[in-house]
Amino acid sequence: MSQITETEKPSLARRLPLLVILTVALVGALTLRDQLSFDALADHREALIGFRDANYAGTVLGFVVAYVVIVAFSLPGATIATLAGGFLFGVFPGVLYNVTAATIGAILIFLAARWGLGDRLAARVDASEGRVKRLREGLRENELSVLFLIRLVPAVPFFVANLLPALVGVALGRFALTTFFGIMPGALVYTWVGAGLGTVFARGETPDLGIIFEPHVLGPLLGLAALAALPMILRIIRRRRA
Repeated sequence: MSQITETEKPSLARRLPLLVILTVALVGALTLRDQLSFDALADHREALIGFRDANYAGTVLGFVVAYVVIVAFSLPGATIATLAGGFLFGVFPGVLYNVTAATIGAILIFLAARWGLGDRLAARVDASEGRVKRLREGLRENELSVLFLIRLVPAVPFFVANLLPALVGVALGRFALTTFFGIMPGALVYTWVGAGLGTVFARGETPDLGIIFEPHVLGPLLGLAALAALPMILRIIRRRRA
């Protein structure tokens, strides 16, 4: 009995960070939706601007830490945080703060998932035969293209895009690189919207958060996605010719 307990301890310890993230995400989804909303940002805008003007460095640090926590625990309000980054710091350096914080948060989820499940799951996939193994080998061959694609296409949920690479054994460096640059176009759009919130607040309106799906915005994003997929497509064409 004691031997079984000793073997289970490492497994439970490895899964604990992921379990904590999932628990906090569930609690946050039920309790924080109203606190991390556009209305909350509008209500506290003057206090936020006052604090920024009095202590710029402290505001940047507090904003980045808060954004990392929101992303790492998959709390509601990531889009509002991106808008706040543009509202408080402008398009630049606001987009840099947004992308850096989102990438750090994504890395924390990635590490928790890989620590808890990813290594063993990737080993099982490598040891398997048939379709599953072919799928994993195809992903490895086109890893950068696939990772950029799931970041550039707005339809892929951010949380899913953080978990899947960890579960199939993607290297941390590649995950961080593709996350940072892959989310930059979408973050730039919402940071730009956030930078114009002063006018929106003055009119008593709400920003158009569906702007990313407008043709003039979605078109370039899909163009970048097609560019990211190009090496994968060329590889497939060459293989068929061979």
